[in-house]
Formats: sequence, structure tokens, C-alpha cells
Amino acid sequence: MKTTLELIRSTGAIATVLLTPALLTSFPAEAAFTDGPKAILDEAWQIVYREYVDDSFNRTDWVEVRQELLGRNYTSREAAYTELRRALHRLNDPYTRFLSPDQYADLTEQTSGEVSGIGLRLRRDRAAGTVVVSDVIAGSPADIAGILVGDRIVLVNGSSTDFLSAEHTSQLLRGETDTQVTLTIERNGEPETIILSRARLEVRTVNAKLAAQNGINVGYIRLDEFGAHAAEQMEVAIGDLSAQGAEAFVLDLRDNPGGLLQASIDICRMWLRRGPIVRTVDRTGDSEEISANRTHLTELPMAILVNGDSASSSEIVTGALGDNDRAIVVGSPTFGKALVQSLHGLSDGSGIAVTVAHYYTPNGTDISRKGITPDIHVDLSTDQRNALANDPDLMGTANDPQFTEAVSALVPAVAASRRRQQLPTTVSSPVAPATELGRTPEQ
Repeated sequence: MKTTLELIRSTGAIATVLLTPALLTSFPAEAAFTDGPKAILDEAWQIVYREYVDDSFNRTDWVEVRQELLGRNYTSREAAYTELRRALHRLNDPYTRFLSPDQYADLTEQTSGEVSGIGLRLRRDRAAGTVVVSDVIAGSPADIAGILVGDRIVLVNGSSTDFLSAEHTSQLLRGETDTQVTLTIERNGEPETIILSRARLEVRTVNAKLAAQNGINVGYIRLDEFGAHAAEQMEVAIGDLSAQGAEAFVLDLRDNPGGLLQASIDICRMWLRRGPIVRTVDRTGDSEEISANRTHLTELPMAILVNGDSASSSEIVTGALGDNDRAIVVGSPTFGKALVQSLHGLSDGSGIAVTVAHYYTPNGTDISRKGITPDIHVDLSTDQRNALANDPDLMGTANDPQFTEAVSALVPAVAASRRRQQLPTTVSSPVAPATELGRTPEQ
């Protein structure tokens, strides 16, 4: 079975991937490796040999690389992994990389849109020097136990979080479903210890709210990553905000490193009536163009917020909606990642990501290393960035300069939309004065 995925970046951004079982190609003159570290090296080498986007392997003799890898003796799998990483480094491609079994398991869990844990999002409060709860998944073990946004996580299984990052603390909270974790939280200076059982949870990647700004009702939608459930969550958000009377939308892709390719396509199609979304070109020069299919959910005016950490699938969506004049792009230039990978699981539980294609925006733009330049360039100061990072609730408010600039840019389009919705203002009648009629249903 094949599943189209996209790797979340580790260094910079990592792009679209394809998850498949590893397939071995036979080399008659070579000995067969069926077990041990050399078998893994041969699996990985063959995948690169079959699929890498540059058939010159960046001027590297890839056959010679195989001979070097298999000509060595390895005392452990870790030693073999080290040599494989060195070989891949010769391709001078940071997105083609080896993943240890733990890294591969973490990545596939992350991109699945589900996690085994207790249902908390955390942030590091630098001023207070503590790890703080920033979100609680509804119905999760943490929610049922009464943990609230703003609670401080003091201990996890008896270990202090004083010198831990939010990411490291989150890793401690994860584990096998139905196993237990002991937390000590602090609220209003009072500590409390709670024992929770981990559960399989859907990760919420979409957060939405209706904001009244500049005299218009704005549907603000923040997408953290393109996970497996992002498209369905996006569909719900668009529907809910439309029902609440949104007159325009702001889609926030700031700091969004990517996610599932299919999710990015599905989300583009929710906003775009017609037109191309993205074009990919593989090692043989064959190209594939993916387009909208008239399944859009709204045609209300919209803007997209981006920054230097908006990468990969975020750039696919931004490029598609920007090039088709569907959205105003506001913020700072995006990361600049336009290489497509394929992710393969290897037989020992490790994995390898291999660049297999290049992608272009609908206008044919290659964004590699330069990113997408916003229509309206708005940089944040260090203080503004820190304020938003320390208090995510400020995003999509009057305290968010990039959001307020996006709303200002949408005001003329909303005004025009209001005018289009008005019927003629007078009706001739022999028995009554002219009457002003209400708005027609949205077209």
C-alpha cells in the first residue's frame, strides 16, 4: 500500500514524500545480503540508485559508493548507520537522509496526525523559566483530569522540567497507549500530582476563530502542519466560520514546516475554484500537474500569512493561491523548499528519505532557496516575535501586526463583496413608497 506523505523538516524544511515498502534490485555479480547491517545498507543504496532526482548523483560515482559501503565490516548497526549517513552526505542534499528506527517511528507518528499521549501542547515560558500548557485536546486524558491552559508542568515521572525544552517535555509525556505517566502541575502557586493513562489521540492542527477587525468579520484559521487530519479539520473550520458570518478569511501558515502532500492539495481545492496547484518534474523530465477540481467551499476574499519558517506544503498552498490571484500573501519571504522526497521504511525499522522530484508553482516559479515573496511585506521585530511566541492567543488579534495588515488589505474586497450582494434599492409600487430590500444569498 502506498501513502503520500511529506516529511516535517529537521534542518530547514523537508518536502513531500512517498511511503513505500523497500524493494531490492538484484546485482548478479554481487553477493546477496539477507541479514545484518550490510543488508540495510544495500536496501538504502538501491533506493537512492533507483529514485534519486539527479541521475549523476551530484557527480558522485554511486556504484563505487556501494562497493565502499559493502566492502567494510561493521561491528554494529550504529556503525553501519554512520557510514550510510556519510555516503548520503556526498550527494550534497540535506533532504536525502537516513532515519534511525526511533526517528522513523517518530516521523510516521507525527505525519499520521495522531499521537499516543495525554493531550497537551506545551510552550516554554522563558521569563518564568517553566514549561506551560498552551492547549488541551478536548476529551483527552489531560482534559478529563482538569488540566488547564496556563498550568505549569513541574515534574514528569519525578523528573524536573526546569531545564527541559517544551519539545523534550512533550516527548516524556508520550508513550505506549494505556501506559501511565505521573505529572506534577502548579496552578496559582499550588502543586498537584496527577497520574494519567496515555491514549491514542487525534492531533488538532487547525485552530479557528471569528475576529471583528476594521469593521469586518474575519475568519482566522491557523494551520500548524499538514497532518493526516488537517484537511477534514480545515473543512470544518471553513464551514463553521462561514455559518458565523465571516466576510473574509485569513489563513495563517507562519511557522508551518509542511506535512502531508495530499492534505495540501485537498486544502488548496477548498479555496480554489479552478486553476493549477503545483507541477512536479522527476529525474527523467516527466512532469505532473495537479489542479483544482471545482470542489471549493468558499469564494470569500482571503489572505495568507507566511514567514521564513513557512516551508514545503505551506509554500505549495501559498504559491497555488497566490499565483491564481485567489489570496493576498502577507508577511515575510518563505523558506524556499521545492524538492520532493520519497520516504521508505527499511527492513530493520529504520527509514530513508530520498529526493525524487522538483516542484514549481503554477506560474512556473522555482522557489528553491529564495522562497515566495509576499505581496505585502511585513516584518516583525524581535519583541513582536517573542510576544506572539510566548502568547499564541495574540495571533489573529489587533496585537498581531501581520494579521492587522492582512485585514486592512482585505477591506476593499469585502466592501466590493457587500455591494455585489445588494439588490436594487427601490421597487415601483402604486400603493406604497419605495422599499429597500435585503441581501441576496451568497453566490
